[in-house]
Amino acid sequence: MLINILKLYNKLKINQLYRLTITHFLETVREPEVLFWGMVFPVLISIGLGFAFTQQTETKFRIMTVESAVLDSFFNANNLIANDKGMTVQRLEDPVLGATVFTFLRADWRQSIIALKRGEADIIVSDSMGVIRYYFDPLNAQAQLAYGKMSAFLETGTASYSQKSEVSPLTLKGVRYIDFLIPGLIAFGIMSDILWGISYTLIERRGKKLLRRMVATPMKKSNLLISMMFVRVLMNFIDAVIIILAAWLIFDVTIQGSIGALMVIFLAGNLAFTGISVMISSRTDKTEVGNGWINAVQMPMLVLSGIFFSYHNFPEWSLGFIKLLPLTALSDGMRSIFNEGAGVVDIIIPSIALTVFGLISFSIGKKLFKWY
Repeated sequence: MLINILKLYNKLKINQLYRLTITHFLETVREPEVLFWGMVFPVLISIGLGFAFTQQTETKFRIMTVESAVLDSFFNANNLIANDKGMTVQRLEDPVLGATVFTFLRADWRQSIIALKRGEADIIVSDSMGVIRYYFDPLNAQAQLAYGKMSAFLETGTASYSQKSEVSPLTLKGVRYIDFLIPGLIAFGIMSDILWGISYTLIERRGKKLLRRMVATPMKKSNLLISMMFVRVLMNFIDAVIIILAAWLIFDVTIQGSIGALMVIFLAGNLAFTGISVMISSRTDKTEVGNGWINAVQMPMLVLSGIFFSYHNFPEWSLGFIKLLPLTALSDGMRSIFNEGAGVVDIIIPSIALTVFGLISFSIGKKLFKWY
């Protein structure tokens, strides 16, 4: 008797589990937004990143040449003629490793250093006093690879250019990779903190019917949204101060430009991403959809805007679009302050652009905003 009761209980238990599983599955597949952001969108991101990073058939290096009379003679002797932009391009084909493309840009020392700081060039080459000197950050893997390829091209490759060469490591502040990285990380932190801190919070509260309770009170939408922005700005400020102090103490990273300019573009960036956050969280009450929208905004900018590596590695035709992205404007502005000594005048245009973009996005999001 007891055995029969246990068997019946196990059957009911299994049947209950089966029914619950079917029910939850049907609830999921009936929501096309959840299916798209939870299943289709990650696949699209994977395909996009795969094409971006695994389908490249050539490796590109940008070389700044300073005091390069001997190199110019070499280029002319090998029929490497500069174009109307002052660039000399050399393409080397390899059936196994793919093509290597060198772009040589003539400039003075100051312009070359700025190009390195901005990630627009990999190394500087000079041939003054009969010696080829390679200047680059020895801790930068991309620069080391560029040096190896370049020296092989000039000394042992088809160029057959035998001349004494030396490596002069560049450890100037602003030229090192860590100097390039820190401002980008601060900019990325602003974007990430606001997107998750505002967008996800609003969507989660709407899904839990908490915003429905708030609407019963004499509360303005603008006051709610602006108060959330104030909190995120304060948190971002604390995070930025911690990062800057840690970078200064550990890596000797300093702010070479105006602190006032840094605050201006910092606030403009916060406003821009607040507008985006309000806009993408103005309607939905499903956290899965919210996750999808946040990642749809965050992931492309994380890849394209040059946080961990220079966006100048992307094709030339894409740079105009990349420079229009809010994260690109914010990170470039911060890098110019950290590494180039920029002031308020130098960053006023990107700051105004970020502010206007944020105000427009905020106004659209506020108009579309629903409590439940």
